[in-house]
Amino acid sequence: MEHLQVLFILIAGGIFLLSQWVKVLKEYERGVIFRLGRILPQPKGPGIILVLWPIDKIVRISLRTIVHDVPPQDVITKDNVSVKVNAVIYFRVVAPIKSVVEVENYMYATSQLAQTTLRSVLGQVELDELLSHREKLNQQLQEILDQHTDPWGIKIAMVEVKHVDLPPEMVRAIARQAEAEREKRGKIIHAEGELEASVKLSQAAKIVSSEPATLQLRYLQTLTEIATEKNSTIIFPLPIELLRGFFAPKP
Repeated sequence: MEHLQVLFILIAGGIFLLSQWVKVLKEYERGVIFRLGRILPQPKGPGIILVLWPIDKIVRISLRTIVHDVPPQDVITKDNVSVKVNAVIYFRVVAPIKSVVEVENYMYATSQLAQTTLRSVLGQVELDELLSHREKLNQQLQEILDQHTDPWGIKIAMVEVKHVDLPPEMVRAIARQAEAEREKRGKIIHAEGELEASVKLSQAAKIVSSEPATLQLRYLQTLTEIATEKNSTIIFPLPIELLRGFFAPKP
């Protein structure tokens, strides 16, 4: 009976040790191993790995891209306009050992760095540049964040400014500016049309003046166009040239 109890204890102990020693890491996971407090030079995984508990301690690190939403930040632009800006950053761990040893919590550290960098960079540009040069600002933010997170083993893949919340008075000012710009374009187009029409009329006048019969044909064509409208009264100017034959001096 005692032998059965000892065997049962040994089997239970073996199963417990195996459950603590044998670990399975997914394809996107790596295991950073601390052996008696000292880190092993290379992370382990993926697949089945052996962790010698209680000598070893494992920290699992995911290598998948993390999408982090930066909360709205109050930003004062270079031209003293107060706006709220939020963004999204895409990053991943490329050096698991650095992400564990060099920083306490790489997720929290990256989030705080993104918030401060967003306020700092956007505070150096004017509102027009913030609204119209998003790609340039996104690239600048990505380079700064990547430079600061590289010692932590973090790679910033992309930064995107999602939304810029303007105060109501600034929205109205931008609307008035856009309306004035539209009116300006309309006046320019109208002036260009008048200029082109005047050039064409000048050319037509030169042609008509060189051929007097052209003017008479034009009068007859205009009369035909008026007659098609079924008007009861037609007022039509009669050129003096047509009456010269009647008032010519008799021989």
